[in-house]
Amino acid sequence: MSKLTDVPKRILIGRALRSDRLGETLLPKRVALPVFASDPLSSVAYAPGEVLLVLSIAGLSAYHFSPWIAVAVVVLMFTVVASYRQNVHAYPSGGGDYEVATTNLGSKAGLTVASALLVDYVLTVAVSISSGIENLGSAVPFVVENKVACAIGVIVLLTLMNLRGVKESGTLFAIPTYVFVAGVFLMIAWGAFRGVVLGDDMRAPTADFEIKPEHPGLAGFALVFLLLRAFSSGCAALTGVEAISNGVPAFRKPKSRNAATTLAMMGLLAVTMFCGIIGLAMATDVRMAENPAKDLIHDGAPLGPDYVQDPVISQVAEAVFGHGSLLFVVLAAATALVLFLAANTAYNGFPLLGSILAQDRYLPRQLHTRGDRLAFSNGIVLLAGAAGLLVWVYGADSTRLIQLYIVGVFVSFTLSQTGMVRHWNRLLGAEKDPAARRRMVRSRAINAFGAFFTGLVLVVVLLTKFTHGAWVALLGMCIFYATMTAIRRHYDRVAEEIAAPGTPTDDSVRPSRVHSVVLVSKVHRPALRALAYAKLLRSDTLEALSVNVDAEETRALRDEWERRDIDVPLKVLDSPYREVTRPVIEYVKSLRAQSPRDVVSVIIPEYVVGHWYEHFLHNQSALRLKGRLLFTPGVMVTSVPYQLESSEAAKLRARKRQDWTAPGSVRRGPAERAKDSSPRT
Repeated sequence: MSKLTDVPKRILIGRALRSDRLGETLLPKRVALPVFASDPLSSVAYAPGEVLLVLSIAGLSAYHFSPWIAVAVVVLMFTVVASYRQNVHAYPSGGGDYEVATTNLGSKAGLTVASALLVDYVLTVAVSISSGIENLGSAVPFVVENKVACAIGVIVLLTLMNLRGVKESGTLFAIPTYVFVAGVFLMIAWGAFRGVVLGDDMRAPTADFEIKPEHPGLAGFALVFLLLRAFSSGCAALTGVEAISNGVPAFRKPKSRNAATTLAMMGLLAVTMFCGIIGLAMATDVRMAENPAKDLIHDGAPLGPDYVQDPVISQVAEAVFGHGSLLFVVLAAATALVLFLAANTAYNGFPLLGSILAQDRYLPRQLHTRGDRLAFSNGIVLLAGAAGLLVWVYGADSTRLIQLYIVGVFVSFTLSQTGMVRHWNRLLGAEKDPAARRRMVRSRAINAFGAFFTGLVLVVVLLTKFTHGAWVALLGMCIFYATMTAIRRHYDRVAEEIAAPGTPTDDSVRPSRVHSVVLVSKVHRPALRALAYAKLLRSDTLEALSVNVDAEETRALRDEWERRDIDVPLKVLDSPYREVTRPVIEYVKSLRAQSPRDVVSVIIPEYVVGHWYEHFLHNQSALRLKGRLLFTPGVMVTSVPYQLESSEAAKLRARKRQDWTAPGSVRRGPAERAKDSSPRT
């Protein structure tokens, strides 16, 4: 089995890395930016479109509110970035929002933040990849026709890339991310030059369409509610901002300063691109609708179900660069690719947060273990499975998925910034230096404003998106919270149960006697080896035990036992229903009932085979017995292995691969061969 799985594993993932090479995987700022900020940078490809989609409900007349919504999103972005710059300096250990909330607000608040972030990371992968599939589908019809299969294929590909390690995946992702950023800035600059200097009339392919409003003439509270919903959809541009504060340990030294600088760079780039695309969309008369087949009108008739609505960024690029031009094709390809790679933010955030939660006993301990490439492989695989399931359930439809989005991230934003306010209050209570106090007061003011603003946005998001799908995200948060609470309760209960007591107990007191039972079916080498081992134990009572399921085989066993004059008594249990496991279990329980202070040692001979398929042919009865005996108090089960020739052949094959790194060697540490200094004879 090892040979079958390890060769493709090495081809796909690469050779295992030693634990002492962890420092080589740390990231410089130029690589950390696309690794941790690809989500907020790429969200400008769909966030402007979501704003226009919501405004289209009231018709074309509502489009003139989009610049003001963009200004609100920009203010929120700068507020969140400034707030998280305080976080990375105060908490550089990588716990991010979870650590801030737990330390300052308590374990329940921390667990709420963790639940929100885990849900948001899963949605980041699903939304980014679904949106990328839709962008790519505008040029490749096959992708649109097979959206779900293509999306799941991309998830598998990204999973393999991340399993190769953070640094390798970051280097691969850096090029398309920077090409996308450069392409968007070039589009904004060229569009502004054509419109302002040259006076060209740039028109999007949908400029001649009319929008049929679903609710015409909105005013008063209804209009305010619509604008708030459009604002909440535009806030998708902020998703992933928290990933940098969670990933501080992955930066090169000085970690906090490099993380804060990367945060500022990300905020400036994302805001500029978001505002530029919104401005060009208004200048080129882009038209969007939630139901384009019915609500987009051309020449007095609806466009019909065959019409495929292109994203805003694609329409703007076509208006600025021209349809089919080289720059248009390059930007379209880079947009689709960077949306795929935007999921990398979650692939770095989710496993790291899962590792911290596992260390705190809120998730299975396997999530705290680094894989062969020093990445948290179990967390990566878990994230991929959850995102793939979500994509399958929602048909890779980004418009449906995005309604679930951003609820979790604003829960974490609000609780994190509230926790930071308490953090500064605690430090101010002990600080006497005036200069340090001024810095703390300034930081507290930034975090307080961030907590107020993000809390307000959270209320808006819940009010405007709850019935549109946000309840699913809240349900997911509740499921994560309940699951992690149950896991922690289990680990605490087990730790309390197995803790070494201060006074002697039955576990530390020597048993009065040991009754050893060797299970035999025939007199062969494995049975004789098990008997020889049992004699070495010098038990108070030693006997061999067999189950009579075939009268002739049992008679042959008795005859051979007597012929060899084996000095161990043989006891045969009758089994009229041809069962093996139950008679042995009942016999062992009867021994325990007769002498409760005795320990029963059950010794089972087992074959050691060299091929995976041989496991299905041997040791099945032994496995069933061990599984049942584990639940019987006062019973010890010992396996006595007997190596068959196939196992010896497997050992020889392994010796030929001495330079090969075994799975798990990174976790165990390098094995050093002891050099024999004695002279050879």
